[in-house]
Amino acid sequence: MAATTLKRRKKISLIPYLFIAPNMILFLTFMIVPLFYTIYISLTKWNILGTPVFIGLENYQKLLTSKVFWRSVWNTVYYTLGTVPTSMVLALGLAVILNKRIPFRVFFRSALFIPVVISMVVTGILWSWIFNADYGILNYLLSLLGLDPVGWLIEPATAMIPIIVATLWFRVGYNMIIYLSALQGLSPSFYEAARVDGANGWQQFCYITLPLLRNTHVFVLIMSMIYSFKSFDIIYVMTGGGPAKATTTMVQYIYELGFQTGEMGRASAVGVLLLLFMVAFTLLQLRGEEGAK
Repeated sequence: MAATTLKRRKKISLIPYLFIAPNMILFLTFMIVPLFYTIYISLTKWNILGTPVFIGLENYQKLLTSKVFWRSVWNTVYYTLGTVPTSMVLALGLAVILNKRIPFRVFFRSALFIPVVISMVVTGILWSWIFNADYGILNYLLSLLGLDPVGWLIEPATAMIPIIVATLWFRVGYNMIIYLSALQGLSPSFYEAARVDGANGWQQFCYITLPLLRNTHVFVLIMSMIYSFKSFDIIYVMTGGGPAKATTTMVQYIYELGFQTGEMGRASAVGVLLLLFMVAFTLLQLRGEEGAK
């Protein structure tokens, strides 16, 4: 009897693993194995067609002395700083407004979320037209004000601005939905007690809404940072990394090294460094959140 019971328990304990086995197989096949293979390729010299030749850390040494690599790092940081904080502030503000009982709030929620489901290629083409130096609507509006046209996408000093604006256009709606769902989960009793104590709307926002959304802030921040670090399609469509490498981010640089010059070893090395940057940031953010608690 005891032996039968033990066999039954073992059989039951295996059932959960059978359910997650397909997902784990896919995860190992398409995530873990490629990750370790990328690390291996980063230690080799390989042009895709031939056989990888092991060269150790030479690719990393070349990258650390490459001006183009450090320019791509700076462009990635610039793009991230321009999109992440702004998108979070705008998304939170819109979520707070659209969480109230205002006319047509369902329409506004839908309208702000629509850019999220539009293809990045379409988004890039759309904003390229808007910021076009010759026939873009933005320069046309500037001409109506008596201002000279600006070469938004062809001048290194301004090329990143249209990309940041285009990114905000479709990222704000996504972050807004996350904040909106979190706001709807807050208990109204907190605000009722605050109103009884005489707190105004701004005080309620600062001392109730913001602290209660701490976990949501962390989630949105990490997801937005990861997206900004790996953003490629919209940059490729709008500028292709130019002009003069002004919009070449790390992912764009990986593409150029791997598929334009055929240096898969160096491209893989950049990919590994990008992964380390993202992991380091995520760990620092989570540790900071634990320390704040």
